Amino acid sequence: MSKLALKTYTLLQTVTSVSLSAMAWAVTGVRPIWSGSQPSERQRIYFANHTSHGDFILLSACLSERERAITHAIAAAEYWGKSRLRRFIAEDMLSSVLISRQWTSEEQNPISIMLSVLDQGHSLILFPEGTRNMSDEPLLPFRSGLYNLSMARPDVELIPCWIENMSRVLPKGQFLPVPLLCRIVFGTPVAVAPGEDRRAFLDRAHDALQALNPRPARDD
Repeated sequence: MSKLALKTYTLLQTVTSVSLSAMAWAVTGVRPIWSGSQPSERQRIYFANHTSHGDFILLSACLSERERAITHAIAAAEYWGKSRLRRFIAEDMLSSVLISRQWTSEEQNPISIMLSVLDQGHSLILFPEGTRNMSDEPLLPFRSGLYNLSMARPDVELIPCWIENMSRVLPKGQFLPVPLLCRIVFGTPVAVAPGEDRRAFLDRAHDALQALNPRPARDD
């Protein structure tokens, strides 16, 4: 890539990031609540509940401009890589990292791809449920990626983030957002304890995220 093309590419990403952040604030009036952690330029993995394509845009809008520039959402290649337009939007405009859930070669290994991003000093936005939650449950079981990343890079902070209301702002199949107030609650960092096995950690991280829900489900 030539210097001019690289400069144009970087400018496109910057303009897109600023524009989407401004739109997210205008449509949702998003209110970040730092409960157990604080804004920081430290390298992090933000892990959140997932109910809408707009989730990572809303979360990114709560970060500083400098943080947003080096923070990448993990997105499913099966959806965002389905066409050239979708891939352009995801990778070139939104700086997302596409991974395949049905990978067949080491080059496609999701953990290897995410570790390569971390090794560049960048941060990640991860949805450990692995897919959008369209069920009646507040949070689906976590897949193994969060544990594997934490074991491989224990110095990277894992920050749970509860995204509230985004499924109503941008429901599945809709392209125009509905103006509604949203909140994102940033919780206390979690880490794998010495000797803790995969399932125990994932259950604990799951509980830590679900505990941030400002409006937990009530028993009838």
